[in-house]
Amino acid sequence: MGFFDLWKTLDPDETLAKIEAVTAADVRGALAARRRTPDHLMALLSPAAVPFLEEMAQKAHEETLRHFGRQILLFTPIYISNHCINQCVYCGFNAKNHIHRRQLTLDEVEFEAATIAKTGLKHILLLTGEAPGVATMEYIEESLAILSRHFTSVGIEIYPVDEDGYTRFVKAGADSLTVYQETYNKDLYKTLHPAGPKRNFRFRLESLERAAQAKMRGINLGGLLGLDHWRREAFFTGMHAGWMMDTFPEVELGISLPRMRPHAGGYEPAHVVTDADIVQGMTAFRLFLPRAGITLSTRESAAFRDHVLPLGVTRLSAGSCTSVGSHTEEEGSGQFDISDERDVVEMATNLKTRGYQPVYQDWRMA
Repeated sequence: MGFFDLWKTLDPDETLAKIEAVTAADVRGALAARRRTPDHLMALLSPAAVPFLEEMAQKAHEETLRHFGRQILLFTPIYISNHCINQCVYCGFNAKNHIHRRQLTLDEVEFEAATIAKTGLKHILLLTGEAPGVATMEYIEESLAILSRHFTSVGIEIYPVDEDGYTRFVKAGADSLTVYQETYNKDLYKTLHPAGPKRNFRFRLESLERAAQAKMRGINLGGLLGLDHWRREAFFTGMHAGWMMDTFPEVELGISLPRMRPHAGGYEPAHVVTDADIVQGMTAFRLFLPRAGITLSTRESAAFRDHVLPLGVTRLSAGSCTSVGSHTEEEGSGQFDISDERDVVEMATNLKTRGYQPVYQDWRMA
């Protein structure tokens, strides 16, 4: 049975109603538990848990130190193509948006990679729009081979493929996959994705399982916060992450909390997600899944990322750009606007000042 089968048993409206019906006593029970269940996750994400945020933050800090110490892994994204055939209403790469479309040549990928590598980073995340006819699998494989010469860890955030496709990418040098389901609300998902292959909810949902079966070392998931009610999205995200950890214990599991940012197209999120909401979601994830990595991207401001650092964060992006070739050229049309613009040196210095160790490399392939 895959996660899709579990997801089908979780009615979105009933789930939200249960979260909103949680009592203070339920929250106290969740905080006192040694091993937390889905019901405990509901409690920690509930409105009733808001008065307990300070206690949640303290426990989350303790769990993070216990499992990860004071090490923060640094990485950066590299956008190599922004061609896209999807019409996701919330994305700057939407096929209907009139932006400059570009794909790096392999020589340009090499130059961009060499430039980034000079910063000392050893982890990189390769991103493309979803246009398999342009950013072909062969092109991605060749780009992975180039990046693998410069970095010890190369992740991908691209269009979903079948298991054989992920096997090809692993052989070419990819060791981790990031896929955001965007929203776990299937009815809303159809509205947000009116055209394009991304409209296939189930194929995207099961992409992480296919990647794990293809021996991808790391998996990172999340929902795009602001599209639907954040408490419901966080619960489904936590359930998905927990199921992946139970089913594929050999896979390094990470959770991201991406929040809607301005982009080409001007879509306004239907649900406002506050800083306090992000804090509650992050601490709930840490208490529910103590061993999961948590990433907070440069979508968030420098001040906010610094503030929540002790509450569960294990990975931070640095020197981020969201347009193609922007590490070596003037930045063009990005997928979304960056908020924290600090470069790698600034980020590392800041971490050290706060008593944390910036990590550039956490493993090396044999």
